[in-house]
Amino acid sequence: MFAISFYPIAAEYVFKASFAELQNTRKILPADYWGFSKDDLDDFQTFQQKAVNIVSSLLQEDIDDRKIKLFESIYAARGEITVKALQEKIYWSSRQMNRYFNKWFGITLKSYLNIIRFSNSLKQLKNGDFYPQLGYADQSHFIREVKKFAGVKPFILNKNENDRFIQLSLMPEK
Repeated sequence: MFAISFYPIAAEYVFKASFAELQNTRKILPADYWGFSKDDLDDFQTFQQKAVNIVSSLLQEDIDDRKIKLFESIYAARGEITVKALQEKIYWSSRQMNRYFNKWFGITLKSYLNIIRFSNSLKQLKNGDFYPQLGYADQSHFIREVKKFAGVKPFILNKNENDRFIQLSLMPEK
């Protein structure tokens, strides 16, 4: 099995469909989605080239520089940046950014920042570090956020039961 990961901006520029409607649901794609078949899994290089060609053909327009800068800033800060700071850095009003996030992703920008901050905190939990970092107010705030997103307390998540950290190795280091 091969997988392709996309940044959220792909909703608008690659898939041309809002992900907001997919919240708490799933969408089953046909077996031959984008023309892929079982034979494409025989060779990674061939699969990769086919995927690049497909995605390139779907990118019909240039990506708005503000959106690129917005996502770059969010990832560079590991989610530890305020909406106000993004507004000042990107020169895009918080209202417009929230409208964009609600339309394409079904969440607010603040919620997205919290998700990115949580995903970055998983690295510290994997290493057994339960002291809150990344701008959490205190340890109870950190524990509440981990429970909210992972469904379990940090020490349980650290035990790595049911391979909860299986995707951590796939997350790019920033």
